[in-house]
Amino acid sequence: YEFTKKLARELSVEERSMLSVAYKNVVSARRSSLRVLQSIESVEKDSSHTHQMDIAATYRKKVEKEIQRYCQEILEILDTKLIPNSSSGEALVFYFKMKGDYHRYLCEFMIDEQKEENSQKALRAYLEADRLSQIELISLNPIRLGLKLNFSVFYYEILQNKDEACKLASSVLEEA
Repeated sequence: YEFTKKLARELSVEERSMLSVAYKNVVSARRSSLRVLQSIESVEKDSSHTHQMDIAATYRKKVEKEIQRYCQEILEILDTKLIPNSSSGEALVFYFKMKGDYHRYLCEFMIDEQKEENSQKALRAYLEADRLSQIELISLNPIRLGLKLNFSVFYYEILQNKDEACKLASSVLEEA
């Protein structure tokens, strides 16, 4: 994170990949923990083990704060350094996809206005990445394919729009 504060140039493909993998690994581990904790809470809610449920709820809140911190950190880097310093279409698609992904991760546990706000930000980021990908990338480009997959997951899991998710996923097969 410290290295990106002073960043005033476009990242190389290798640097971009390393930054992405680093944040993905940190956040993915916590997302997995969060799912386990939510499951424990759900099971314990239906039993008489209120102490275990309280422990799980306390830890869940801690994990949610960590996810939020890391997501906000990378989103700030994307908005203030990476997107403004990018000149290549591929990099911009990559960064807008990342932006959509991290807002989607926040939607997984946020509620009400916070969930709606992050949902709208994710949608705008995915739409911009999709628009750019159609101009800048060939249909079988791995970044474009990953974008379509993640965008369809967003429609399915966050917006609860199964039809649009399937339509988007089908469009990838048609384009190929």
